[in-house]
Amino acid sequence: MPLRVAVVGVGHLGRHHARILSTLPGARLVAVVDKKRDRAEEIAAAYGAQPHFDYREILRKVDAVTLAVPTDVHHEIAVPFLAAGVPVLVEKPMARSLAEADAMIRASATSGATLAVGHTERFNPAVEAARPLLTDPRFIEVHRLGTFPDRSLDIDVVFDLMIHDLDIVLSLVNAEVESVEAVGVPVLTGRVDIANARLRFANGCIANLTASRISRDRVRKIRFFQPLAYVSIDYAAQKVDLWRLVKGSGLVPSIEGGEIDVVNEEPLKRELADFVDAVVARRAPRVTGEDGRRALALATQVSSKMGMSNAG
Repeated sequence: MPLRVAVVGVGHLGRHHARILSTLPGARLVAVVDKKRDRAEEIAAAYGAQPHFDYREILRKVDAVTLAVPTDVHHEIAVPFLAAGVPVLVEKPMARSLAEADAMIRASATSGATLAVGHTERFNPAVEAARPLLTDPRFIEVHRLGTFPDRSLDIDVVFDLMIHDLDIVLSLVNAEVESVEAVGVPVLTGRVDIANARLRFANGCIANLTASRISRDRVRKIRFFQPLAYVSIDYAAQKVDLWRLVKGSGLVPSIEGGEIDVVNEEPLKRELADFVDAVVARRAPRVTGEDGRRALALATQVSSKMGMSNAG
């Protein structure tokens, strides 16, 4: 039998969850939940599901749920499902605080229900193609710049945008973060709209990350510098460039490389497919609750270094 899945929150991102789950092999979208009745009814009708207006209505009627609701209610909604043994995929950041994240992880561990966190860039084909090329990054430069949004203004840019790259960097550098320096400025809102963080890892690697939601242009790139090689990832275009220093028989080495092959695919589709397969196969998802907590902890540390409030 296909996995009966529901989406809680069908706004900007949740409607894409519904679209993908309605066609995903091994899953059947049975319900969508949203406080806005017209939106719930519209998305439900579009993808052949039942509309609901309170998540408690479906608590024991589904096999799994994805949560695309505001961060401040992630914990409130996720814990009852996890406690009831219903697997949950929650969008990033996984919670407002580490205490809430820990409660979600405990509920998952107690019931045995899968808890996955929606760090979508982990599923970007360009990241997956580049991962085997990264042997010993010594310096990482990240730019995630976007135009001013009409959503996610309940959290600052560190938890909205930079946390994507904090998670990626943590997954690629095999060492603990030793120190953090950061600066953030609230330009158009009461929360930080542009931020820069400099991370030093125990192995000597340094990562410099900039995130902005007040830029004129959209940029989503990460570059890695390591001995004898340079790797550049364009998240949005799903492109990877690799350049290597090649020592030949002559006195002068040559630089060789260029764009490598990447099979393009929607990262969110890969993320949801991994979640469904993890539930069915009873294995850990690619991004676990512990992974989500680690990214949240680092984002919280970055935010504290700026002297600003955390995700909540």
